[in-house]
Amino acid sequence: MDLAGNTFFEGPAGSMEAILKEPAGVVTRAAVICHPHPLYGGTMHNKVVYRIARAFYNAGFAALRFNFRGVGKSAGKHDDGRGEQDDLIAALDFVESKYPNAQLWLGGFSFGASVMLKVGCRENRARALVAAGLPASSIVHAAEPCEKPKLFVQGSLDQFGSVRDLSRFFDRLAEPKQLVVIEGADHFFEGHLDELEDAIAGFIYRSSA
Repeated sequence: MDLAGNTFFEGPAGSMEAILKEPAGVVTRAAVICHPHPLYGGTMHNKVVYRIARAFYNAGFAALRFNFRGVGKSAGKHDDGRGEQDDLIAALDFVESKYPNAQLWLGGFSFGASVMLKVGCRENRARALVAAGLPASSIVHAAEPCEKPKLFVQGSLDQFGSVRDLSRFFDRLAEPKQLVVIEGADHFFEGHLDELEDAIAGFIYRSSA
């Protein structure tokens, strides 16, 4: 196993396990990516989370994936999305301390997308937000007045977040925003991970102009 990039930072529940991939040269942009639901096997090693992180890394970002409290070697225990928001803020603190002048972006998949939106829309440090596979049950109304660039990527066959429900939510959101529906993809983007990564890469390019 390649352990390059494995690191820890301090969170409100104790030590947090993470993987940080840094580009060559001076870091001017960094992204923090959140994983799916811990009670259903979600970790920072999830393949969708990895692809989101890779899209950021390939665009020149430092990319941090981390395990929420109680997952892997992270201290604490699952807190139904409440304490996990504090974990994400601690991850932002960690990244900001390493790259004090870098622009910070946030990403998340499924449960992680919900946590990310709740934090990202109120967190002044977050420049732009990427949500993949947002579950319909966790539609985040706090995001409605959020004027940061926002990307939502959803599979047309997502069994946990229908495109119809997400589209209704999306229509209420403030600009700038983008919704990409990947035809034939399920919640985990099985067989469509390249399309997911391409959608994120395109959003990064357009939002950086």
